[in-house]
Amino acid sequence: MVTARVLPMGERALLVETHGLADVLALHQALDVTRPEGVTDLVPAARTVLVRVDPRVLPLAAARTWAAATAAAAQGAPPQTAAPVELDIAYDGADLAETADLLGMSSEALAGRHAAAGWTVAFTGFAPGFGYLVSNDWPFDVPRLDAPRTRVPAGAVGLAGRFSGAYPRETPGGWRLIGTTTATLFDPDAVSPALLAPGALVRFRSVPARGRQGTGRNAAAAPSSAGDRGISPRSLTGFEVVEPGLLSTLQDLGRPGAAALGVSGSGALDRGALRTANRLVGNPESAAGVEVTMGGLRAVAARDLWFAVTGAWGPIRLDGREIDPYEAHLWPAGSELHLDWFAHGARAYLAVRGGLDGRAALGSLSADLLAGLGPPALRAGARVGVRDEASVPIPVAPPAQWGAPHDDELTLELAPGPRADWFAPGAAGALFEAVWTVSNQADRVGARLDGPELVRSRTEELPSEGMVPGALQVPPSGRPTVLLADGPVTGGYPVIAVMTDASLDLIAQARPGTRIRFRHARGSD
Repeated sequence: MVTARVLPMGERALLVETHGLADVLALHQALDVTRPEGVTDLVPAARTVLVRVDPRVLPLAAARTWAAATAAAAQGAPPQTAAPVELDIAYDGADLAETADLLGMSSEALAGRHAAAGWTVAFTGFAPGFGYLVSNDWPFDVPRLDAPRTRVPAGAVGLAGRFSGAYPRETPGGWRLIGTTTATLFDPDAVSPALLAPGALVRFRSVPARGRQGTGRNAAAAPSSAGDRGISPRSLTGFEVVEPGLLSTLQDLGRPGAAALGVSGSGALDRGALRTANRLVGNPESAAGVEVTMGGLRAVAARDLWFAVTGAWGPIRLDGREIDPYEAHLWPAGSELHLDWFAHGARAYLAVRGGLDGRAALGSLSADLLAGLGPPALRAGARVGVRDEASVPIPVAPPAQWGAPHDDELTLELAPGPRADWFAPGAAGALFEAVWTVSNQADRVGARLDGPELVRSRTEELPSEGMVPGALQVPPSGRPTVLLADGPVTGGYPVIAVMTDASLDLIAQARPGTRIRFRHARGSD
């Protein structure tokens, strides 16, 4: 039996909290074996398992009952029978000698202890394929660096706390680096993208620094998502980018179901606007379009196309002639489409009949620039392919009424979060009574809000736990950050509340300076 409590995490998820990693491993396995239809993801972390659900298939109350019953019946994880993943490692890390001194041993002794331990992937997070490894043979608690590095190379193997891990790609990081591996740790085109998936057994094998080869996958092979993301054989060039504006990326409805591997869902931030744009040109709602942030996109059609623009409002010109949004238009070959800088809202969506094309990653064309998944951001000279996957004729009915996004002040709904009890009694009142302002620190990962301090009653570090888009994480400053589609799948700041699904589309159109008021979601008071 695993002692656990089930905590709320908005409208589409639950957080099942246990007493530690051993219980998490047992609970995650039990939930995975018994998961009913409608459970879209299970994300283990340091002492919790996040259960994501599709409430259209599995009501949240039913998911809660299942999770609690499964935890009560779990008897501990049975011994693993699969062969361990063997990782060749050269113990040549920049922090090896200093870390050994901290632990009171020689560099050779530290390398020997690390290689002799049997490791298990407890959970993933931080980056796609980054596994947090634990071992009963490893008694050491290693402090992180005082100042994180701005660049940790791919393949670096490090220590932090009681964990070991290997960086799948170049990122910033604060772990102490003790070695390197050339194994490909994450390949989005592979049947099993993450070499170190939750529950896997891992052994490190010491090899000389020169001529080493990683095992488990072809060594030193860069993830294929970093290669050619050009036009596929099933599409033709649709248009060429003249100017991309501030930021223009391909987005569809995202890549759900891979959070356990450290992969964010990504996808259009204003999903309703993308769906509408696709319907206007007869596409499936899930077809990829261009998400244009703040405007400035110029593109020239390579052949006759039909298109529609929705979302943020600003002048739209076709060869200099202003046209309306929320309406299908012919885009003749050789003519230039210009989405000027937006006057209202932050993100517009350009849908082209047939759907846009590019290099998919984990079944999605959505660009996750932080993780390096999907097509890169559009740049001048980029050619964008158009598929032939329109599902219905272009609608002939009059377009639905539309208007400029109201971005001066938004009222957004909040459902309960799992860590409301980490805050002082007055924090909830401040959250709902204050007028918050979107700061300049806002992008596809998250939006920091300026306003009163939400005082925490508990100041200790929260062990890493699963996150969802819309979560209001509160760092020590007391100013919340709203996680968005490219946000991390795990985090270590307490979540006081979670935005409703409908409110996520609204905050997608918030600009720096937009004022926000919160109210309780219906039925959550």
